[in-house]
Amino acid sequence: MEIGISTFVETLPDVHTGETISHAERLREVVEEIVLADQVGLDVYGVGEHHRKDYAASSPAVVLAAAATQTKSIRLTSAVTVLSSADPVRVFQDFATLDGLSNGRAEIMAGRGSFIESFPLFGNDLDDYNELFEEKLQLLLQLREAETITWEGKFRPSIQERGVYPRPVQQPLPVWIGSGGNQESVVRAGLLGLPLVLAIIGGRPAQFAPLVELYQRAAAHAGHDPGKLTVASHSHGFVGDVEEEAVEKFFLPTQAGMNIIGRERGWGHYSRATYDAARSPEGALYVGSPDTVASKIIALRKQVGITRFLLHVPLGTMPHNEVMRAIELLGTEVAPRVRREIAEWEAAQAR
Repeated sequence: MEIGISTFVETLPDVHTGETISHAERLREVVEEIVLADQVGLDVYGVGEHHRKDYAASSPAVVLAAAATQTKSIRLTSAVTVLSSADPVRVFQDFATLDGLSNGRAEIMAGRGSFIESFPLFGNDLDDYNELFEEKLQLLLQLREAETITWEGKFRPSIQERGVYPRPVQQPLPVWIGSGGNQESVVRAGLLGLPLVLAIIGGRPAQFAPLVELYQRAAAHAGHDPGKLTVASHSHGFVGDVEEEAVEKFFLPTQAGMNIIGRERGWGHYSRATYDAARSPEGALYVGSPDTVASKIIALRKQVGITRFLLHVPLGTMPHNEVMRAIELLGTEVAPRVRREIAEWEAAQAR
């Protein structure tokens, strides 16, 4: 069971002071967070790609590269790379470079993108949303298999017998499929034999179990061994020393962040009642003391089959020292308990 962190590098106004941190300062903070996550024994850190004012990371590979030579063990991934509006050749080169700098710890989490700002920015038509991803994913997978590429598609100029460099340390460079719970994307990942990341950020996490089963059936149908495939969860949360304090610290930034997105997408108001329901044992918000968060992650593993858990923190803007403490607690208290109890549970299952 792998435990890690994900971030969109938010730069929303602080809910208490009204001040907005600069993109530059927040980027430097994230590098410090990655270094700490490595030091406390977390397995993975993911940075999401966005192209809007309230998120600072339009180039996850660059952010991760800034931490690569300051870390030793932690895996470094996008969360996600909006592949539909990107050039797969450049994506591959960026993450192959990251893989070299980190000595084989880079990963690409490819998605179609739930935010659409990158499409007009890079001259892509939203009417081609699905076709763009399909074609660019095929090219990305071909790039990691062969040093010299010949390729022709609909949306990108053709490539004739061209070498693509640098080559990564890992062969092949890991590519994950990110999904918000769409059955089509889950089946795609299974048929391709690629690891799957589910954004479990609402409702009841247990409801995602059928999607994991569908993914495994698709993988088996295509001749892949489902037992060798990894399923991850990307979920919002926060860890604090004391239950009540953690709950209160995380509420207002979360409410602010969710209501900004909600107004854009026509969601209902994110209230305290919504928050409290989400942090219940059956909800999708992983917030509270180390014991509370560990218990919910363990339940997610048992109920859904998740083998990698990414805690997305912060959701809005929070003080850097509070985020650092949450990372420390996740690595030193939550992760060891989760790994130990899951190992014991799996051993009992095997008997």
